[in-house]
Amino acid sequence: MSRTNPDTTVEIACLDLEGVLVPEIWINVAQKTGIDALLATTRDIPDYDVLMTQRLRILDEHGLKIGDLQEVIDSLGPLDGALEFLDWLKSEFQVVILSDTFYEFAKPLMRQLGYPTLFCHRLGIAEDGRVEAYHLRMPDQKREAVKRFHELKFKVIAAGDSYNDTSMLGEADRGILFCPPQNVIDEFPQFPVTTDYGQLKAAFLEARAALR
Repeated sequence: MSRTNPDTTVEIACLDLEGVLVPEIWINVAQKTGIDALLATTRDIPDYDVLMTQRLRILDEHGLKIGDLQEVIDSLGPLDGALEFLDWLKSEFQVVILSDTFYEFAKPLMRQLGYPTLFCHRLGIAEDGRVEAYHLRMPDQKREAVKRFHELKFKVIAAGDSYNDTSMLGEADRGILFCPPQNVIDEFPQFPVTTDYGQLKAAFLEARAALR
């Protein structure tokens, strides 16, 4: 006979990818190509559809293809201390990375991080390598994933760095900001702010204790 146990608490740790574990991909593409317009991220343009439409237009204007982008990404590695933090987090929680990046970008980075579970989006690539479209898994997929974890009776502790993470943080049982810009700190004072992995580790432990 099976039965549910409402007193069993299992926490899932949800992390954003770029800015939390790895550098911002588009910023590095901008720096490598010298195209300043690609420096914009969700910190600057919170509406992801507007941001991605702008990025694809800029890529077309400069003749950049998926191979050019992957060449830059292949040269990136995790942020200093990120791998050690992620290893610790996986020893304490079930970990899912919720990102607005794309599988076509993330594969080499996931290899360097030990292939953690990643939920993200896909790009539409033409035969000539041109990035012609992007395909979102669903609108606001980070928040929607947290909602589904709740339906499965998990508790969720989430961490992110940008405005587009705040709906995920708000949906989670506990939300944590990691190295956010000042405008996000000012607009979302309900989330504790951490500025290094030691602080982030302590914030996860504190959040877990509060949920038990």
